[in-house]
Amino acid sequence: MPAAPNRRLVAVVLLVPVVVALALWAFAWPAARMAPRDLPLGVAGSAPAADQLAQQLEQRDGAFEIHRYDSEAAARTAIEDRSVYGAVVVTPKGPELLTASAAGPVVAQLLSEAVTASAHAGTAVPVTDVVAAPAADPRGSVLGASILPLAIAGVAAGSAVTLLRLRGGRAVTALLGVAALVGIVAAALTDSWLGVITGDWWSEAGTLGLTVLAIGATVAGLAALIGPAGVGLGALLMVLVGNPFSGVTSAPELLPRPVGAIGQWLPPGAGGSLLRSVAFFDGRAAGGAALTLALWAVLGLTAVIVGGLRRPTAPDAPEATPSRQRALAG
Repeated sequence: MPAAPNRRLVAVVLLVPVVVALALWAFAWPAARMAPRDLPLGVAGSAPAADQLAQQLEQRDGAFEIHRYDSEAAARTAIEDRSVYGAVVVTPKGPELLTASAAGPVVAQLLSEAVTASAHAGTAVPVTDVVAAPAADPRGSVLGASILPLAIAGVAAGSAVTLLRLRGGRAVTALLGVAALVGIVAAALTDSWLGVITGDWWSEAGTLGLTVLAIGATVAGLAALIGPAGVGLGALLMVLVGNPFSGVTSAPELLPRPVGAIGQWLPPGAGGSLLRSVAFFDGRAAGGAALTLALWAVLGLTAVIVGGLRRPTAPDAPEATPSRQRALAG
């Protein structure tokens, strides 16, 4: 058997298990190690009772990042601004918990369990959902599942631009057009039809489109710079790393370090965070995620344009055979 087919056979046999192992690690490991790590949590109320509770929560092996507030109103404002995921309000009757299931139902449930465990035995802890998840998606499962299709759409757009050999301005136009249409269609499905996101319609469409553009431009840009292998590299980065590291199904602070932070620097994580802000919090705390997506999109489109300026190498002319030389001479 020739050496080249043997090498290809060995490459396939070894590569597929490696990809499967990477996928299992990327998706299963963060989920298996989910726990609060410096999760922003507010404590409101008068000293010394509130200070004592804050100290107790801070002693939980770095689980919470405590923000101290003087009143319940201030704590509510912090939750609505996405500065904290929830707050414990110390009252003469006992602790009360403020949550925001729209920021992550998993986090809201975790806070409820943690605060109840900290209360005196037999003490009921009233829970108020300050920013509730929509009734059509109380568990946040639909929003969490929406990031993978966006990542696939972005990879598909970048791959199509590469396979169709669109270059320069044509490639940029194609990527912008795909992102705009996907944003409109996705907003129509998730907001107008399913009702699982409930913010400003055009802001949601823009967020969905910008996420697809950041991913698609990155894939096409890598392919324009390093060739078809860039499509595989981009897909690996966005789907097998960016999606499970996004924290959109739970929260970045629940993922192992530094997975949560890495995920927020990648388009799937930034897109999920931005979508949550515009869908449920009137765009509050959206600046960082929007800037991250914009940077990926600009860098990707720049790479597409730069790659398009390089002329493709012309294929070598076939070597003329003696019979062909005679025919041409005659």
